[in-house]
Amino acid sequence: MNQQIVLVTGASSGFGALAARALADAGHTVYASMRDTAGRNAVQVEAARAYAREHRVDLRALELDIASQASADAAIAHVVAAHGCLDVLIHNAGHMAFGPAEAFMPEQYAQLYDTNVVGSQRVNRAALPQLRAQGRGLLLWVSSSSVRGGTPPYLAPYFAAKAAMDSLAVSYAGELARWGIETSIVMPGAFTSGTHHFLNSGTPADSARNADYEAGVAAGFGEEILGKLAGTVPEDADVASVAEAIVEIVASPYGRRPFRVHVDPAGDGCDVVSAVGDRIRAEFLRRVGLGDLLGVRLPSNTQPQRDRG
Repeated sequence: MNQQIVLVTGASSGFGALAARALADAGHTVYASMRDTAGRNAVQVEAARAYAREHRVDLRALELDIASQASADAAIAHVVAAHGCLDVLIHNAGHMAFGPAEAFMPEQYAQLYDTNVVGSQRVNRAALPQLRAQGRGLLLWVSSSSVRGGTPPYLAPYFAAKAAMDSLAVSYAGELARWGIETSIVMPGAFTSGTHHFLNSGTPADSARNADYEAGVAAGFGEEILGKLAGTVPEDADVASVAEAIVEIVASPYGRRPFRVHVDPAGDGCDVVSAVGDRIRAEFLRRVGLGDLLGVRLPSNTQPQRDRG
């Protein structure tokens, strides 16, 4: 496997931290980016350094606050200055929220969109000039099976933001194909253990509206949802499987990486809906004469790419 320069956003914990370590184990130079490396995440920075020393891999913590364009610009500039390139950008940063949709303030929705959607746009604006100049690269988006699968209530702000991010990824795929930049989208299912997603999820700011739900016919509904959702996840479900899928995508030959990969032990049906949606997208692009956007153009000395529609 060729060593690649990889940047992972939101890599202080969860899928991001697992993916960063797994990619480093696979022989890549990996930047595990996170915000506030000198403060709240200083312990995670040291954990990454300790992992790199113990396993003798090239894993580096990097300051990157996706809420700041200046921070994104500085992080990408740092990587390019050190290596002259950036091969893989993994959009993983995100935040979950749990509670009745009505009880979240509009500002909370905006904040979740900023974290899960607008943040990736800031990082893209920092990184894509370099990837386009290279004429190749990979954007790998960590989406969610909630975008297209069966979804429980009380996760509306998060699900809506993830759906928006997924749509952004699909649009970028077509716009970047002729620049030689590939797109892959990973669709993790509901892993209710092994990460802190649910533990650290946001809660509604409107406590009075939230209390209305708790006092009415929806009393105890949140606990019921979490319990039943956890019951759909097999006991042997391992969050590391998401990191393994990411490693496999990065290791796949350029021009032949899968467009969408599902890692859903609960089987919420997202793969079924995605197959239909992605097929319709591919058929439409072919019908209007833009079928070449379904994959990057390979150099003349390589074999023709598989159609990833």
